[in-house]
Formats: sequence, C-alpha cells, structure tokens
Amino acid sequence: AGNHAQGFAFVCRHFGRRGVVFMPVTTPQQKIDKTRLFGGDFIEIRLVGDFFDDCYRAAFEFTESSGAHMVPPFDHKDIIEGQATVAYEIADQMPGARMPDIIMLPVGGGGLAAGVTHYFADQGRQARFVFCEPAGAPSLRESLAAGKRLKLAKVDNFVDGAAVAEIGREPLRHLKDFPADTVRLIPENRLCATMIEMLNIEGVVLEPAGALAIDALKDFSKKEVRGKTIVAVVSGGNFDFERLPDVKERALRFEGLKKYFIIRFPQRPGALRDFLELLGPDDDIARFEYLKKSARNFGSVLIGIETKDHRNFDLLKANFEAEGVQYQDITDNETLAGFII
Repeated sequence: AGNHAQGFAFVCRHFGRRGVVFMPVTTPQQKIDKTRLFGGDFIEIRLVGDFFDDCYRAAFEFTESSGAHMVPPFDHKDIIEGQATVAYEIADQMPGARMPDIIMLPVGGGGLAAGVTHYFADQGRQARFVFCEPAGAPSLRESLAAGKRLKLAKVDNFVDGAAVAEIGREPLRHLKDFPADTVRLIPENRLCATMIEMLNIEGVVLEPAGALAIDALKDFSKKEVRGKTIVAVVSGGNFDFERLPDVKERALRFEGLKKYFIIRFPQRPGALRDFLELLGPDDDIARFEYLKKSARNFGSVLIGIETKDHRNFDLLKANFEAEGVQYQDITDNETLAGFII
C-alpha cells in the first residue's frame, strides 16, 4: 500500500499502462491519496480485506480471472533485484569503498532484506545484517526458527507497511541460512516513541515501518556500536497525520508517562477534591469518565493521568495506598484497555 503501490502507479502513468492496485481496507488514507496522485487516471484502487494477506490473495485471484500480469510487492526475483539497488546505493556512498560494519534492514515480506543481502554476497563483501520486524508480525523470525516458511495465525497490523503474516517464498530462499536471532522484534509502542523522537528532534517524518531499523538501535549496548559504521535503512515516510494522536498515546504509555486507572470512587461531596489532593504538581488528568455505579455509595471511574517523569507514578500509587484508594492499573492490560481506552 505504500512505496510499492506508489512506484507501480508511477510506472503505469509513465508508460501509459492501465493498472489495478489492491490495498487492505485498513490502509491509511494518506497512502491511498499518494498512490492516486502518482497514477492518475491510469490506475484503479480496490480496497479488499482487513489485512495484507487477504488483499494479496484477492490480487492473485483477480489476475487469474482477468489475465492481468501480477506485480507483487516482494515475492518475485525481479522485485528483489530492484530492491537490491538500495545495496548498490549504500556501497556507492560509503567513503573509500568501505563496507558498513552493521546494516539494519526493515522486514515485511522480505524483498528488501533478500535483495540487499544477496547483492553484497554476490560482491563477496561481508557485513553483519540485522533484520527488524514488528513484534506483532514476526513472520521471518518464526520461519527461521522453524526452519521452514510459516504463516502466522495472528498479526498486529499497526505497522501496516510490514505487517505480513507469511514471509515471501522467494525472499526466504535468500534469507533461510540466517539464524533466527539476527531478527530483532520491535515493540509497537516503543516504535511510536522513536517516531515522535525523529519528528520532534530530527524533523523527519516516518511511518511505523520506516522507523523499524532506527528503533532497533535501542537494543544495542554502547560497547556494541562504539567505533562502528552502521547503516539503518529508513524505508517509508508515508505517514497519515490523522494517526498522530494514536502514535503519541502509544509513545507516552511506553515511556511510562501516561497511565490509566480504574478507581472505585466514593459517592459523596468532596470526594473528587480529596482525590485531586493526591496528585503531584506534574500530574495532569487527561481523562475522567464514570464507567458505572456499582452501588449507591461507590462508582467505577476511568482516569487517565499524564506526567513529566515516570517515577511520579510510584509516588502517586504510594499516595493511593496510604489513603486506602481502591484502584486497578489497566495501562498494560491490552484486552481491558482495548475495550475501555
């Protein structure tokens, strides 16, 4: 839905060919609009399925029924060869024709990783490769660990540009000899913190898949990277700013700067004022909502609190305990938080 779709659309318009682009229904609007911009009247966009794999299957069914030519996003030797040009650019831009010590590569379907590693292998040049997958879609990691191509039963599609349930057959043929531990799994909420950091400090706009390689650097110790030349491939700036509130929310929760509590609140005058006295000077109520009144004297309240230092929550919980406040921290309870927050 991102780089591949836009590149395909551009080529269709450039050569005057008609093309049909299949995207999941959940594709961010920004990616849809950019693809239309590149393709103009030469492309048709069809939104099918909630996940990439559903959409991918629909595209194959369309080619079989219509006689159209399939241009897959990663699972074809020609596509892999095209994505290998990234490796050529890396080699061309390295001072003195040196090789990077470490090359960090984002992985979705595996085309980019297969192309880059294959290029350097053909050149007889050695580097340490680190593959970066979303924790919610570890199709390469699981396949390497099992020694065969596996399809994930469940995928978190937050990192929409890399949320693939099954690594490509052709890419895996190139990557099958790498150990499973060369794949770093990136937590989605931590990834959001990296995206916000890149936006606020570097002024670089990244989509979740585009930030995978940079975020993986957080897993290295200073000793591992000291004196090393590291190339992190940042592939994807197709970010829909309508997603920014969700990204900021996830980043704050990962950094421990925002928490959600369910509190059993007494139904009496002055109860809210007494509760506010428990908050620190840097604590801010971001959400306050009655869930239900379980009895005449008490009611369940959802409270979201933001603060400037994660250690402030230790003080806040100590205040809760000292005053006998009955509470439940649901910040990391994905099931409950998914329904309520």
